[in-house]
Amino acid sequence: MRIIVLVQARTGSSRLPRKVLLPLGGGTVLSRQIERIRAARTPFALAVATTTDPADDAIVAHCDALHVAVYRGHPTDLLDRHVRAARVFDADVVVKIPSDCPLIDPAVIDAVIGAYLAAPGRYDYVSNLHPATWPDGQDVEVVTLAALTAAWREAKRPLEREHTTPFLWERDDRFRCHNVAWPGGRDLSMSHRWTLDWPEDLAFIREVYDALWTPSRPVFGVEEVLALLAARPELARINAAHAGVNWYRHHLDELRTIAPSQTRAEEAR
Repeated sequence: MRIIVLVQARTGSSRLPRKVLLPLGGGTVLSRQIERIRAARTPFALAVATTTDPADDAIVAHCDALHVAVYRGHPTDLLDRHVRAARVFDADVVVKIPSDCPLIDPAVIDAVIGAYLAAPGRYDYVSNLHPATWPDGQDVEVVTLAALTAAWREAKRPLEREHTTPFLWERDDRFRCHNVAWPGGRDLSMSHRWTLDWPEDLAFIREVYDALWTPSRPVFGVEEVLALLAARPELARINAAHAGVNWYRHHLDELRTIAPSQTRAEEAR
């Protein structure tokens, strides 16, 4: 079984342009995230799935410097991009991690992939997002190429093409889905925003890196970030206005398995 982690990345972010190439911890957002993904213990191949837009030549050059493989595909049809990338790299299983998660914990990656590997052939889709309980920005989705290819062939709605996996988890009567919840019953998905979309998110993430990242110990985990926030609660207020805001908010009338409590509207600015 060949597993590939695909990090979807592009420069064309409307809220924070070129966000994956912005400075973070002496590197870039993308380089720091790649560093964290590589610290996971599960064996897998790794590639960045970017677009054919010439603006993303910068991502290709950066990945070359990081010695990370790259696939270039459709700018907006991420389902197509992931399937074609998986085929190019001869993968049986795709692990989808977005590039706006520079605080991703390698142990969380191992836990979600491990849940899939613990029951070979039992699941088509495993994630820690349905329902979400981890802090926003710990996103890991594992899907078989067979299931992803079925979605690729059949998905018609724009949200299913753009967001890659909704065709699967919206049809849990057809596809065998499993969720890895936060141990102990906690749910920080709406209260702890560790993902990168707005300038305030970048300011928060940089504060975390300034406090916890060192060249000799570059990888820190979820519990260390939580301990930092307990000691310095003012840090969480930096991007608190965006906590709980995610893409679901635009599609509540289209998504069967997402409740209004799993998202909230962006505040007026």
